[in-house]
Amino acid sequence: MTVLNGIEICDEKVTDHDRDEEIRRMMPEDELLFSMADFFKIFGDSTRIRILYALFESELCVCDIAEVLDMTVSAVSHQLRVLKQARLVSARRSGKSMIYSLADDHVKAIIEKAYEHLAEDD
Repeated sequence: MTVLNGIEICDEKVTDHDRDEEIRRMMPEDELLFSMADFFKIFGDSTRIRILYALFESELCVCDIAEVLDMTVSAVSHQLRVLKQARLVSARRSGKSMIYSLADDHVKAIIEKAYEHLAEDD
């Protein structure tokens, strides 16, 4: 076995061409894979994750989110814009305030699955 960059690799190139072709056919189009990669980049910021967690419990306005997370309204507003553009949060008007919530149950499921994965014992 050869080790390259800390990963063991095959010494012999013996592949199952039928299996490999089937895997290629099952793969989504590159455009969708690129979109998925961009989508997951949104989760790469701990502030955005904290905002999403706050919205697990309740719909909140920007001021409430800022208070819960001990952040400035400006910082929360900026991150909410990113989350809204990614369709992870939605907003509705209530009087003079915008009230934010998770866009749908998928958002919570994504975060919960990530948490479960990271909390697993090795």
